[in-house]
Amino acid sequence: MTETRKTITYAGVALLLLLLAVISTPGRRTPEDFLDRGESFFPDFTDPNVATTLEVVEFDEETASARPFKVTFRDGKWTIPSHHNYPADGKDRLAQTAAGVISVTKEDFRSNNTADHESCGVLDPLDETVTTLRGRGKRVTIRDASDQVLADLIIGNKVEDRTGLRFVRVPGQKSVYVTGTDLDISTQFADWIEPDLLKVEKDNITSVTLKDYSINERFRTVDQRDTLTLDRKDDSWRANKMSSRQEVDSVKMNDLLRAIDDLSIVGVRPKPAGLSEDLKRSEGSVPISEANLLSLQGKGYYFTRDGNLLSNEGELEFMTSEGLRYILRFGEVLYGTGEAVTAGSESSDQEESGPGENRYLFVTAAFDDSLLPEPPKPGNTDFLSKSEEELSDADKKNKELQEAYSQWEEKMEQGKKLAEELNARFADWYYVISSGSFDKINLTREDLVKRKES
Repeated sequence: MTETRKTITYAGVALLLLLLAVISTPGRRTPEDFLDRGESFFPDFTDPNVATTLEVVEFDEETASARPFKVTFRDGKWTIPSHHNYPADGKDRLAQTAAGVISVTKEDFRSNNTADHESCGVLDPLDETVTTLRGRGKRVTIRDASDQVLADLIIGNKVEDRTGLRFVRVPGQKSVYVTGTDLDISTQFADWIEPDLLKVEKDNITSVTLKDYSINERFRTVDQRDTLTLDRKDDSWRANKMSSRQEVDSVKMNDLLRAIDDLSIVGVRPKPAGLSEDLKRSEGSVPISEANLLSLQGKGYYFTRDGNLLSNEGELEFMTSEGLRYILRFGEVLYGTGEAVTAGSESSDQEESGPGENRYLFVTAAFDDSLLPEPPKPGNTDFLSKSEEELSDADKKNKELQEAYSQWEEKMEQGKKLAEELNARFADWYYVISSGSFDKINLTREDLVKRKES
């Protein structure tokens, strides 16, 4: 073999090896591809507090559709547009998410070949031109108050054999990078709302009334089974219609109080505009509108001839030491899981059977000043102009009375303020609770009253 032929052969082998290397790597890499390693994806985005909107889009392979979740700050409040603009307690979580996105850097380059996007899991979930159902990433978009995009990123699969690393890509760009990200980007409705629905502490509950009844929707009759009233005295509870040989089960009573305290919702539905005002007027014998009447009936709530609002499966009323009176009305069963429960749709809310059993809840709260009796006022306030050494016994007594009266006035103001806040929250919404939560608070006399232990 001549030297020329040898050279040609070696060159051919080298070219073949080069082609095999290119084919076996995930996209061609050039020196330029590595120049931006360690840089931020969004260098102009440095202040997480300017973020006012977060949108996360995931792809549901079962339904072959994108599933968006959005939290935004508009008109002075945080809301969740995908859930009927329900109020969100999202400022801190959004700031944390924004800070996490700011910290994401291009730790390593992976590929600039679009053929690798599916295997890396960075296909855009919003790209309708892509036919495959797999390989769609989670697209995270953050905007400021003027709706300008601060950051837009597709988070893909975990990198095999490299702990804590994921593939990421900027929408509209080919390059795929590797980054270390532990972003807590929840799309769960429950993670973005105020978890303490009722704003009540179980130790402040002084009385509980369980109205055990149900409505026969076919005949529009009420099956009134029992009304159990439980009152706290010191650290023990007494029930109405309880014989001398019975007592309230302290363990189960404590479980009920804890369930009320911990009550959380799994979904919301907006009430029709004006329903709350309609209900207030109905108490004065003003007829409720037909549209609002149908809305109530669709959720399992009905009016009696004398204007009382009843619910499908009874109600629970309780009072607190803060002067508040709550009524929880248990309505119609709602079937479904996921967003069909959290936000619902006209079709999903009409399901009469299926997986996942939940229940509508209608909540009202009011301040009842009779729960906070007015204490006696001091006979005079002469003690105000005297030093401690000059106070007589009568002055000291009047001072004690004045302090107690001031505490009562403060408690009255706090109770009224809390009632206003709660009514502002409850007024516009039907809530949805899980069957598990319903079972914990919808108890009967048999559940809570037992025979005394001998």
